[in-house]
Amino acid sequence: MIAIFLNENQTLVRLLYFVHIIGIVGAFGPLFLYPRMQRAGETTAMAALHMKLAFPSLVILWIAGMGMAGVNKFSLGSMYWITSTIILWVVALAVSWFLIRPAVSDTSEDARKKMAAGIGVTHLIFVVSLLLMIFKPFVDGTYVFNS
Repeated sequence: MIAIFLNENQTLVRLLYFVHIIGIVGAFGPLFLYPRMQRAGETTAMAALHMKLAFPSLVILWIAGMGMAGVNKFSLGSMYWITSTIILWVVALAVSWFLIRPAVSDTSEDARKKMAAGIGVTHLIFVVSLLLMIFKPFVDGTYVFNS
């Protein structure tokens, strides 16, 4: 639909790329604040931040990424770096929903452990996804640097 209003696909890809980067910042950025907020007892603010910023940003990240793949006419089955990142995104979404979300409104020690585990897994997913997106392994049996 947006392609109708834009003359070139490159403009659309750049727009989706920008939205994708903003989605990354919104999805993973707040996770760095959660341990400090939890220690300060700001569980209500943390819960609001997670459900109003981090979780929706994960969805925006998906929409923009799939938009870029669609505009570029990528074959997701043959581009293993994209397929791997999609699988990691699903895991990040599940961790966000099942581990981090319930722990943000609880101040117990068990909740702190669940949140720490969820944040650790999410940070690992972020780093691996970033490496996959930058270096694009499995392209013609080599690495391609963000071309």
